[in-house]
Amino acid sequence: PPGGGGGGAHHVYRMDFSQMIAAHIASGAQATVAAIRQPIGLADQFGVIEVDGATPDHIREFREKPKDAIGLADAPHEVFASMGNYVFNADALIEAVLRDGERTDSSHDMGGDIIPDFVSRGEAGVYDLQRNEVPGSTDRDRYYWRDVGTIDSFFEAHQDLISALPVFNLYNQKWPIFSQQLNSPPAKFVRDGRGSLGTMIDSIVSLGCVISGAHIERSVLGPWVAIDSGAHIADSILFDRVQILPGATVRRAILDKNVVVAAGASVGVDRDRDLARGFSVTESGITVVGKGVHVHP
Repeated sequence: PPGGGGGGAHHVYRMDFSQMIAAHIASGAQATVAAIRQPIGLADQFGVIEVDGATPDHIREFREKPKDAIGLADAPHEVFASMGNYVFNADALIEAVLRDGERTDSSHDMGGDIIPDFVSRGEAGVYDLQRNEVPGSTDRDRYYWRDVGTIDSFFEAHQDLISALPVFNLYNQKWPIFSQQLNSPPAKFVRDGRGSLGTMIDSIVSLGCVISGAHIERSVLGPWVAIDSGAHIADSILFDRVQILPGATVRRAILDKNVVVAAGASVGVDRDRDLARGFSVTESGITVVGKGVHVHP
């Protein structure tokens, strides 16, 4: 962390894909969709997978955000929500894409067109995330999945990471996350030039960071972030090589790579000021500053 992706849906999740692949092969399906159980009251927020009671591992219908969803046979208060993760037989996927390419009424979308095509042909299966066993996980963090397609959900996923007992646990040594590791020194926390101590509370700090007499709480700092004397960072996400100069304040904000916050400047303190400077501010009050921006007082 922090991280982002390309276009389309964005999800953060924890699962052992080898188990899903094995289940796909055993089922005989040509396409398998991973599903997580969600309360039926939230069905209108997801792509919902409906199954046949006689063949509960095969998809009967794939419905986008239905308001009249049907509960699961073994849990009428729950539905299968598509996680946006798929396993295909390669030849079947190629044929499906070619068929879809010839359709003038298709939007050529995986969830909207390709998967429903497999469903209509009786070739789509479902993989219940509840079957997935992640080594070292507990009942509390076993089924972690978050849609991070909005700024607010992206922010909340990072807040999950820094909680005292995280539901997305980076420290499960039986199931390590093999993220890219740069050849960087450890993070360093030092007094400032006047000997003032800094504080770090409920936060995650990446390699290469240098914190000099600053106060950081409930925040995630990416690689090579530098924060100077008297700065105050709270409830924020700072991407690679962000620089926070002396006396600056950042609250409830996401700063993209190479942002520089000048001495005495602030982000996330005055909503109108942030909007006037061209920053994005969500309804919940999260301020986003784009790559390479220099924030002046």
